[in-house]
This record gives sequence, C-alpha cells and structure tokens, in this order.
Amino acid sequence: MRLALAVDGGNSKTDVALVRDDGAVLGVARGGGSSPHHLGPEPALDLIEALIGELNAPARPASALLLLAGVDFPDEEESLELRIRARDWADSVRVRNDSFAILRAGTDRGWGIAVVCGAGINCLGVAPDGRHARFPALGAITGDWGGGYDLGQEALFAAARSEDGRGSRTELERHVPEHFRLASPSRLARAMHRGEIAQSRLTELAPLVLALAADDAVAASIVTRLVHEVAAFVRVAAVRLELEDAEVEVVLGGGLLQHAAPELLDAIAARVHATVPRAFVHPTAVSAIVGSALLALDEIGAGEDAKRRLRAELEEQRVPVSVGDVDG
Repeated sequence: MRLALAVDGGNSKTDVALVRDDGAVLGVARGGGSSPHHLGPEPALDLIEALIGELNAPARPASALLLLAGVDFPDEEESLELRIRARDWADSVRVRNDSFAILRAGTDRGWGIAVVCGAGINCLGVAPDGRHARFPALGAITGDWGGGYDLGQEALFAAARSEDGRGSRTELERHVPEHFRLASPSRLARAMHRGEIAQSRLTELAPLVLALAADDAVAASIVTRLVHEVAAFVRVAAVRLELEDAEVEVVLGGGLLQHAAPELLDAIAARVHATVPRAFVHPTAVSAIVGSALLALDEIGAGEDAKRRLRAELEEQRVPVSVGDVDG
C-alpha cells in the first residue's frame, strides 16, 4: 500500500492528513496557520513538519501534496518544493495554491471555478482541457477586495464615520467596538494605533458584518460589494477559459462562503448568472482538507473507489471550518 501526505495550509489553521491508496485515512492533525507569506517559508514548514510527526506514518509516504495560502506564483511553488525535498518527507513533493483544494473538495468533475473567501479572497478556474485561470491574489496591490480582513476594515471605517458624523449612521458604530470590549470606534482606533490590539484581528468582524446586513444599510452595502467582487472573479475566469456559456460548477469555499446564509448565496448566484447564465453556484460541503486529500490520491494513482472511501471517511470525521481557514 502506498501512502500520501495531504496538507491544507491557511492563514489561521493547517490540516494534515495521512492517506493510503485504498482511500483509508490513517490520521488527521490540525495546527495553526502555515502561510509562507505570513510566517516565512522555514517557520511555515516547521509547523507543518510538527503536524506530520503527530501522524506517526507506518511507512515512508510516496507523495506529499501541500496546498498553501499565500503561494501564488510558480517560482514560489518551486522554491518551497526544493525546501521540502531537503526535509525528506516523501518520495515526491508538490506545492500549489490552496484554491485547488476548494475546487477539488467541491466537485468531482475535474474542472470548474472556485472562489475562496477566508481571511483574503482568491479564485481559480480550470477548463475541461486542463487550462487554468489564476490571479495573483496579493490584496489591494493586485486589485483584490473581499476577504474577512477587508470586511472588518470596512466595518471599522464605517463605524468611525458614523461616530464623528462624516458617514451614515450604522449599528456598526456600537457593535464593532463592543466586539473588542471598548466603548467607541475612536477608542478602538486608538488601541490599534498604539498596538494594543492587532489590526489583523479586524478579520474577526466579518461575521458581524454579515449578521447585521439584513437590518443595517451600511453593513448591507459592504456585503453587496462582496457579492460583486465574487461575481467579478467568476466572470473573468469564465471569459479567460471560454466557459461563459458552459454548465460550469462555481464552488464557494473559505470561512466566509462555505457556511454563508442562503440570502448571500442567492445574491452571489444571481450576480454570477448575469454573465455566466448556466453556472451552478454552490458552497463546498466539506473542509478543504478533503480536496487536498483527494488530489493527493490523484498523485499516487488511486482509483475511484478509493476516492469515494476517502471522502466518506473524512466527511465522517467532520473536520471543522472557521472564518479565515482558507485564503488566497
């Protein structure tokens, strides 16, 4: 029996699975975020290596597949592969962006479009002939908006302007500082300016924005912008791959979209259908580690029965998803 290591590494968490070529899941371990962009390559690999050690593999894995947030260019993939080979985790090593995990988790067709919205946002398109449509996904400097951090930043922006009168009144003025146990947006801004509260924690506000959108016009406007950004990714990926008229699956993943309210999913689907009318828009029903593990089985040539068994076993374990789990 051949073994494979599958890694799904995001900004806030990392899942590692050890799988066998008959589809058996021999172990799953979870740790903190392992994005090389945020931690640096070696600290990220140190974290992953510690999780691999927890699995106590009974034999040397034939393959290690790492799907990581913050790995957005081919030269970054190649550099990490060289570093991992030096650590001698498996006979072969492959590194790709974590958006591949979302697409594979959400569809067995082998092609489609995935939009990942966790701490950040990214999109991947794969055509039936294997062509890819990818995006740099480096944040504002590459035109990206829509992850949990962006929603949180917009929430604090709106709350501050509501407080001082430059913007519309919004319930965010009260709820945003309350989340951090402070009395006002201005006190929160001061605490962040002084480093008493890390600005990275703005990601925590994204669920608050989504929850208030039904009754608060300002929060609703932020969510509407998110809908437009998701649909724009899908539109461009479909055009690049000539899938505008195809019955393409659009898989939504990451902490903000995987368990989104029906109203948000309906709004995204309606916006997508304006340019890709035959698209089937749906969230992935499982954690991204399922997609990573299925792709790992692909790497070692496992059959369809093995993949069905693996999906069933990992779904039975119900690996959790939370906001920020997947980033591009």
